[in-house]
Amino acid sequence: MTFDPAVVAAVTAHMNDDHPEDNLLIARAFGHPEATAARMTGVAAGHGTWSVSGPQGVHELVVPWAGGPIADRPQIRRAVVMLYRAACERLGVPARQEHDAVPGGAHPHPHGSPGGAPHAAPHGGKGDAEPGFARRLREATWSDHGDSEGATFMTDIMRGRGTLADYTDLVAQHWFMYEALEEAAGMLSADPALAELHPEGLRRMAALELDLAHLRGPRWRAAIAALPATAAYAERIRRVAAEGWTAGIVAHHYTRYLGDLSGGQVIARRAAAQFGFDGAGVAFYDFAELGDPAAFKGRYRAVLDAFGATLGDAEQARMLAEVRVAYRFNTDVFLDLGAARAA
Repeated sequence: MTFDPAVVAAVTAHMNDDHPEDNLLIARAFGHPEATAARMTGVAAGHGTWSVSGPQGVHELVVPWAGGPIADRPQIRRAVVMLYRAACERLGVPARQEHDAVPGGAHPHPHGSPGGAPHAAPHGGKGDAEPGFARRLREATWSDHGDSEGATFMTDIMRGRGTLADYTDLVAQHWFMYEALEEAAGMLSADPALAELHPEGLRRMAALELDLAHLRGPRWRAAIAALPATAAYAERIRRVAAEGWTAGIVAHHYTRYLGDLSGGQVIARRAAAQFGFDGAGVAFYDFAELGDPAAFKGRYRAVLDAFGATLGDAEQARMLAEVRVAYRFNTDVFLDLGAARAA
């Protein structure tokens, strides 16, 4: 069994962006006790692979799945979690509580998990007793990850089967989403406690317009229209903003932007290679002005943790529900794109 390269890229990006300490625990437990860093590099039916750095240099580590070979994508997350648990047991580290019950069909989001935070102490110490709020936001959609399997439009783009017209249609829908989102994000920029969530380098509208001019020509605005799911998505964001519901704006902001900074980079590499883009065409995914993406995501999650601490239980629950709403809208847009292509 060989997994599609796009699936492997999404899984490894998720593990390396959102679970670096888990990678390190696995490396230390299965052959490299003095490892200082580890990155997941591959997924196969019988094992996972990591590149491990330590005092003796860089080595490849191949670890068989604890539960035996896997045959399909929904089994990947279960296999990784079981390996993580086995590593914790070997090292005497308490496993995280969120993995006490592993959803059978859950797996990393095909377009990249939006958020994430360190989970286990990198030197084998005890992890946090309570998860940070950023982590809770990321986990809010774990049970929904199988829902996007019907969105074959996006899968085709990630596998290099989508056409240039398909990719252009996706960029056009992004323009309508971000028009609403960046209007709403003005409320975050005006709040000193949340301004770091939306620096100038994160803004996407200028990049989207550059891409659309490249893809559709100078009269691109007259050539694009929002699909029903996209229009509903934008309307939801505007309604949340009109209510002055800051937590709701953050929920949509987090779902979109951290996804773009994670799995979105896989899409950019695929489109650039397939269509020969260099700058214009994939400018939307270029966040060079932010500096180190991992450092920015770390700061973003720290702000989310601090913001979550100011919310009561009911407001936290409402915000977590809105993250799931945003995720669902995102998937609905992919489904609409697929339906429009079929028509």
